[in-house]
Amino acid sequence: MTLRILVVGAGIAGLATARALRLAGYRPDVVEELPATMSPGAGIYLPGNASRALRQLGLDAPLRPLGDLIFRQVFLDSRGRQLFEMDVAGLWAGVGESRAMSRADLQQVLLTGVGGEVRYETSVRDLEIFDGAAKVEFGDGSVAEYDLVIGADGRRSTIRAKAGLGGAAVPTGQIVYRSVVTGGPPLSDWTALLGRRSSFVAMPMGGRKLYCLADETAPDAPNPDDPRAHLRNIFASFGGPVPAILSAVEKVSVARTDEVVIDSWSRGPVLLVGDAAHATAPTLAQGAAMSFEDAVVLGDELKRTGGDVPAALYAYELRRRPRCGAVRDRTRERDRTRDVPPALRDPMLRRRGLRIFAEHYRPLVPPV
Repeated sequence: MTLRILVVGAGIAGLATARALRLAGYRPDVVEELPATMSPGAGIYLPGNASRALRQLGLDAPLRPLGDLIFRQVFLDSRGRQLFEMDVAGLWAGVGESRAMSRADLQQVLLTGVGGEVRYETSVRDLEIFDGAAKVEFGDGSVAEYDLVIGADGRRSTIRAKAGLGGAAVPTGQIVYRSVVTGGPPLSDWTALLGRRSSFVAMPMGGRKLYCLADETAPDAPNPDDPRAHLRNIFASFGGPVPAILSAVEKVSVARTDEVVIDSWSRGPVLLVGDAAHATAPTLAQGAAMSFEDAVVLGDELKRTGGDVPAALYAYELRRRPRCGAVRDRTRERDRTRDVPPALRDPMLRRRGLRIFAEHYRPLVPPV
């Protein structure tokens, strides 16, 4: 069955969805309101289930030479003393490799898999649902009808708002600082230092670069005017590799994390995927993985139902909701653990951290 499909958003979720639709035999239109020159600048960590989904999308081969493989996660206290370590390769054995890499490189791999043109600088001005179809008015005034519109446009989704599927994302109270560092200390492992309501994570991402992701719980604090100076101030007392990393940091991006929790991911022929449907804080590094899995399942269900959109969307949400909900719950649990005072938290993590944190991922080892 030929379906007219529109994918709104050409980030990770949108490009993965477009790839899955292509593999299922469809030729979706893909639009993105940002210009093509807006390349993501940070790094990204892809756990084993993200690699499995990319393999299902046929994109594992171009990924292999990129970034660095991660075999261990090492957790330290704020002074750099070990709390516990996790055998990541063992955890994801038979599932997929864990990899840290440039987000721009991942974007390029996903773009090569789309198989068609992305229309950049194209926004959705209006969306009207009628008789099992959707009429879309674009920013340039043009209008088109679609059998399926997929909102892959992130936490602040325009499609979510225009389809009446939910309100704004809800802040978690965290501020996240991201940086790609050249000339920092040599690191071979994903390494996290846990402080008081704060953490600093660094990992090798290939090309002698480190990807750093730091955060603090500060719900009422304003965004800093000088993120680099603020980052150095917050983590000035940290030990381990942090002082050398802070000395090498040049550029820092700042974001407030938020969650998207809504009652339904679809209305008529409109479906939300990725962060537009189920965004969480980045604590478990499952945002990209959940988007890739969304894409795989949507392609599966459209093929299984022979292009019956209502049946496919119903089955899709039935399959995806429990898994994405579990990720959200475990993300909140880990954030609560991180915010326990170190005098109580650190001895507990030395005793039971490996078991607790490994259990956050075990439900994701079986395929969706």
